[in-house]
Amino acid sequence: MTTLTRNTSHLPLIITPEPTYDASPPTTPRQPPPTSSSPKSNHTTTLLVLTAGLSGLLFGYDTGIISSTLLHLPASFPLTTLSKSLITSSTSLFALLASPLSSPLSDTLGRRPVILLSCLLFVLGAALQALAWNVAVMVAGRSVVGLAVGAASTTVPLYIGEIAPAEKRGRMVTVQSLFITGGQVVAYLVGWGTGTQWRVAVGLGAVPALAQVGLMGWLVESPRFLVMRGREAEAGSVLGRLEGVQGVEEVVGRIREEVEMMGKGGTRGAARELWRVGGNRRALVIACLLQGLQQLCGFNVLMYFSATIFDLVGFSSPVMTSLSIAITNFLFTLAAFSLIDAIGRRRILLISIPFMFIGLALCAICFVYLPQDQNTHAGKAETLRLLLFKRESHARTLEGWSLSVLPMALLVSLILYVAAYALGLGCVPWQQSELFPLQVRSLGSGLATATNWSSNFLVGITFLPMMEALGSGTTFAVYAVICFLGWFLVYNFYPETAGLELEDVGQLLADGWGVKSSMRPGRADGHVIVPQEDPDAER
Repeated sequence: MTTLTRNTSHLPLIITPEPTYDASPPTTPRQPPPTSSSPKSNHTTTLLVLTAGLSGLLFGYDTGIISSTLLHLPASFPLTTLSKSLITSSTSLFALLASPLSSPLSDTLGRRPVILLSCLLFVLGAALQALAWNVAVMVAGRSVVGLAVGAASTTVPLYIGEIAPAEKRGRMVTVQSLFITGGQVVAYLVGWGTGTQWRVAVGLGAVPALAQVGLMGWLVESPRFLVMRGREAEAGSVLGRLEGVQGVEEVVGRIREEVEMMGKGGTRGAARELWRVGGNRRALVIACLLQGLQQLCGFNVLMYFSATIFDLVGFSSPVMTSLSIAITNFLFTLAAFSLIDAIGRRRILLISIPFMFIGLALCAICFVYLPQDQNTHAGKAETLRLLLFKRESHARTLEGWSLSVLPMALLVSLILYVAAYALGLGCVPWQQSELFPLQVRSLGSGLATATNWSSNFLVGITFLPMMEALGSGTTFAVYAVICFLGWFLVYNFYPETAGLELEDVGQLLADGWGVKSSMRPGRADGHVIVPQEDPDAER
């Protein structure tokens, strides 16, 4: 039995034997070499994270801008339910194809070249959408953007996780989520400002991509990738710039030992290790579970179709109403940025998912009682009056209630759902790279991200048909049930990983799911990381 012991430095944690769990003070662990982290090195790491995180801004902008674009596309070419579904879900389908392919690319070429490739694909996709003269060209542009999103969503969290110090890794990986939500806010503002000029709105997506291309010149390669390719001198130089660590040689040595232990079998060897080693299999199951749950809860279809939904229920400015959703998402992602390392990944999910369930359940109830005739407010009230009431006085009461109170109740319910999502499921699944050892990290992250995009495609392609066949209330109730089941899966299978070095997270999953191990003394109930040498701080 081993205890995973944290220290506050950037060096890997020390694993010391623990024969018993009595009340006696724990053995003082071996101390790592002295380290230091200069303000300059901290700034360097932060700037690199921000540069790589711009890919999230591109994805967020694309997600948000399609919501307002769908309102204005019919003026340029006719749209059916199927064509709307294809336009929104084609991005997810091609992201699904790109995410597993980007894994061997990032292991062969490096993390940095794959990020650059995604930038160029973003530019091409934005140009195709802006020039689209029919549905087919629009779908083609969205598909190219999907390739970019798939590559970036796999590689950027992997890259950030590998350059970030352990005690800041959760926050730094969350930077990408901050950029995604910030991109959605910008997209709704642009969509509102450009009005019917949807070509301008989608074309502006190329601007941040070009900016990121300009910043790529000083983006360093991941030190863990450099060690994996035998370029240890470069890796040591990069680590010195990133963290200002005096004991760089020990860090490089630990990474080298892991590479040698895992072997050099390439992609095929990584695939064998991912499936053959129990800890790797469990890591893959957890990562895929979290990524699938992130999409199957229905969040991205809300972002795709929020303007359409608010137009359906009678808001006079559906795009601006959607902006309130995007701002909520951004603000609570910002809160998650501050909390994810202090509270922990597991705990923040167990707290936030129940509020997602409540928000979705309230949405379902609102939709049941909201008239959804898409003509006029009077037509909506008349439809419901004929269905439910015979007395004119009751109908008049219902008309005022359903057309004023219920839309606002729906908006508040959606805001509750989005806030809870942003705190937990919006950020935690992207911590996936910390679950895998180095040899299978890229492949495991790619497969988990592919699960995200396959789930995204499934939800995107079925949302409008479900709304038509089952009704809005039942559709949102289905998403609520998924959240309910997801909470129990997280509770039983997802251990706390906050504060562990990348090379040591596998210890939790080596002989089981690691949930109980992650909640032992020294983890302070699984959410606050404390030094092992301070027994008074343990609970």
